[in-house]
Amino acid sequence: MPDSTIQLENSETQDSIISEVRESVAKLCGDFQGEYWRKLDREQGYPTEFVKALTDAGFLGALIPEEYGGVGLGMVAASVILEEIHHQGCNAAACHAQMYTMGTVLRHGSDEQKKELLPKIADGTLRLQAFGVTEPTSGTDTTSLRTVAVRDGDDYIINGQKIWTSRAEHSDLMLLLARTTPLNQVNKKTEGLSVFLLDMRKAKGNGLTIRPIRTMMNHSTTEVFFDNLRIPASNLIGEVDKGFRYILSGMNAERILIAAECIGDAKWFTKKSTDYANDRNIFGRAIGKNQGIQFPIAKAYAQMRAAELMVYHAARLYEAGKPIGEEANTAKLLAADASWAAAEACVQTHGGFGFAEEYDVERKFREARLYQVAPISTNLILSYLAEHVLGMPRSY
Repeated sequence: MPDSTIQLENSETQDSIISEVRESVAKLCGDFQGEYWRKLDREQGYPTEFVKALTDAGFLGALIPEEYGGVGLGMVAASVILEEIHHQGCNAAACHAQMYTMGTVLRHGSDEQKKELLPKIADGTLRLQAFGVTEPTSGTDTTSLRTVAVRDGDDYIINGQKIWTSRAEHSDLMLLLARTTPLNQVNKKTEGLSVFLLDMRKAKGNGLTIRPIRTMMNHSTTEVFFDNLRIPASNLIGEVDKGFRYILSGMNAERILIAAECIGDAKWFTKKSTDYANDRNIFGRAIGKNQGIQFPIAKAYAQMRAAELMVYHAARLYEAGKPIGEEANTAKLLAADASWAAAEACVQTHGGFGFAEEYDVERKFREARLYQVAPISTNLILSYLAEHVLGMPRSY
């Protein structure tokens, strides 16, 4: 049997690390208060200073092993980093992709690729923020994507289009999924897809076009076009035609990390709600005395606490190398619902002031709405659970 004393010491050590991480992130975020984000929101600007501060502090290299210049922490600590960023009223969308996209390089890249790229990603010399998967015609039906990469000697020639490729204008590298064997020539739809690491600094103007898309939240998202873009065959990650499973493993990490952000948002909304409910007096009494105000806030808090348990359960399973399809998807579903419930309660508590820019509630409200749709919609999660966990017929 394992030594329970050692287990306890390990647990205490991890708790201590997590506590230090939370404190450090909160302190860093203190330099980026509401006005910083409001100004960026008005301008649809990118939080360059915030991303640099996170990079310099080592937070964006949390999941990169120490041998490659990273911090070498696990999924739990990485989730805490993103949760705390959102808990403090900031937004990690400008840089969170780096945490899960680099995992594809770490797990499936060659030794040369890892030694060359990971230290530079860890210290911020290179930004790997862009993730080229979704397309206008296929959406979440990834295996039906139309972007193709054709081998031509020592190169691949890429043609196609991606959409909702956030941070493409602010990233040096893009992780790109393309079809290398036509769909009608494979036995399974998941075969024939390959992953490439695209150097966008070289590609811009040489077959790569980036067009910004204005959206209701400031996520620096774009559509990108590939027109006979030539890249070295050495940019292939792992084996040709095996890329779909590489992307899937990264998607599970993405769902856990973004679920942690949702937990942070829910905590921010709940504190904002309770503070306002205690301070706002109408008809000679604090509105927080009214159960019509109390109950939605309390219920959203309970939802958050339950979702929080699932998020960190999934994170621990990920660290242990266990299958986490069910847990990662459930965590994302519950956390997105919890943050949206807390957002609704917060706006309702604030009344008209919930729509005023200066309170930050309307900004965070818009941001929280996204996670009902992305990075995977709640409907598709429910379909996944129904089919793969409950054994019901495939619905799509």
